[in-house]
Amino acid sequence: MVSFSSLQISDDEKGYDPELFCIPKHYEEDLERVFIPHGLIMDRTERLARDIMKDMGGDHIVVLCVLKGGYKFFADLLDYIKALNRNHEESLPMTIDFIRLKSYCNDQTAEEVKVIGGDDLSSLAGKNILIVEDIVETGRTMKKLLKLLEGHKPQMVKVASLLLKRTPQSSGYRPDFVGFEIPDRFVVGYALDYNEHFRDLNHICVISDKGRQKYKV
Repeated sequence: MVSFSSLQISDDEKGYDPELFCIPKHYEEDLERVFIPHGLIMDRTERLARDIMKDMGGDHIVVLCVLKGGYKFFADLLDYIKALNRNHEESLPMTIDFIRLKSYCNDQTAEEVKVIGGDDLSSLAGKNILIVEDIVETGRTMKKLLKLLEGHKPQMVKVASLLLKRTPQSSGYRPDFVGFEIPDRFVVGYALDYNEHFRDLNHICVISDKGRQKYKV
């Protein structure tokens, strides 16, 4: 099995002053620091596309985007894969689909995962699947999704996540492809939200206390 590295951001990383970047005016007072600038996200995503091509190229894959937070990473990642398809001898045929995950507790108070949207999962039997996610925190939801997919007997399932958070609550799960491994901080932007806000922010940022209070529901 090929092992791919992630870009690790240390626990003491301070990030950057938001005033050094182009931040939407409506968010100027809501951000503590710019943690991962947009340009770095794009460069790292391009490299992930190359890694996925190297690992999965030559076989048709079904790319599942986990909404809502994964849509920006999904779109940019596919753009880079399509560029590689146009310019390399080996290509990666793809079809795409979109799903949302809902966690809930059953009668035994055990957490379950329900897949909302997308085609019938039984259609994934015998296929190669790439799940694209914005962030993996504890990893429990992703592990439950993978177990759910296993019941439909796909040929292969791999996961690409832009972010992997180091947290004491981690189940130990690690995606196959990881953009950045980050400390246990609450980050927003690049489609990651706080109560549906900040999805329209290009950079990944640490939200300020003022921002938390402003958008608290």
